[in-house]
Amino acid sequence: MKLSRRVSWFLVAFGAWSWMVWTTFVKNLWKDASGLAFHHGDHSHPTAYFWIHLTLAIVSTILGTVIGVLGIRGLLALRRKPAAGAGEADGAAEASPAERDALTR
Repeated sequence: MKLSRRVSWFLVAFGAWSWMVWTTFVKNLWKDASGLAFHHGDHSHPTAYFWIHLTLAIVSTILGTVIGVLGIRGLLALRRKPAAGAGEADGAAEASPAERDALTR
């Protein structure tokens, strides 16, 4: 599948945004003093709320990373595309020995 430059940049931006949002979320979750994430603010006793939201953040960060890598690969493929097809477009591709023999008969 080929990705356009616009879509590739969108995927890269989404991956970067995902890292920014979810790392900030985890930092704020760790600092939580309201009793939602930890019993009585004690970090040695995390609640189910903490584990569920930490899992959500980890999975979302992994998905954001995968999406960002797809965007980078799309951009790299677009970069290589003109160089790979330049020789073929000019008709400069060399014929195989069998093709040369067929042409000389």
